[in-house]
Amino acid sequence: MDEEKDKESLEELNKLEGLETPIPELQPPQNGSDAVQAKISELENTIAQLKDQLLRKAAEFDNYKRRVENEALATIQYANERLLDELLPVIDDFERSLKAGKGKKDFDALYSGIELIYQKLMKILETQGMKSYDVIGKPFNTDFHDAVFLMPKAGVPPHTVIEEVEKGYIFNDKVLRHAKVVVSADQEPNAASEGANSGKSSQPIGKA
Repeated sequence: MDEEKDKESLEELNKLEGLETPIPELQPPQNGSDAVQAKISELENTIAQLKDQLLRKAAEFDNYKRRVENEALATIQYANERLLDELLPVIDDFERSLKAGKGKKDFDALYSGIELIYQKLMKILETQGMKSYDVIGKPFNTDFHDAVFLMPKAGVPPHTVIEEVEKGYIFNDKVLRHAKVVVSADQEPNAASEGANSGKSSQPIGKA
């Protein structure tokens, strides 16, 4: 009698408006405690398998993380290996030039040898992304120039680079070192005429 009432109650609930999934009828275990125990054993085995898989994945991830860290450390440690290998022939050339110049007092030959080595070195550095940039006649720009002197110069607009004291270099479109330069100063009429009569005057400054 109770079972029939339960079935009728379930049927009434399933007829409620908006209830999409029917409420399943609960079935008692077929074999009592044996079926429940079997289900528990099955779930325990599943949990054990999942735990084992999780531990394996965690160990694999730790190994992967350690390998990536070691590779990154090696990359940083030996990042300049290729560049240094390309510079070794330049060092060899310097050593040969110094050895040859020590026995022969031939300045022209020594100068020519050093010039060739310098050109070779600059070519290697350019392949690595480093190069110098022109500054003479350019408007003074704090992004590229460090002004060390202000110097009036006839016929040159103010704030123009008129002399390069130390070369500036760019590395992959980024300024590696600012060029140290002499910059033309504003000329007042009296100061300009006095400068023309006395040669030139200069004023040391910091970074303009």
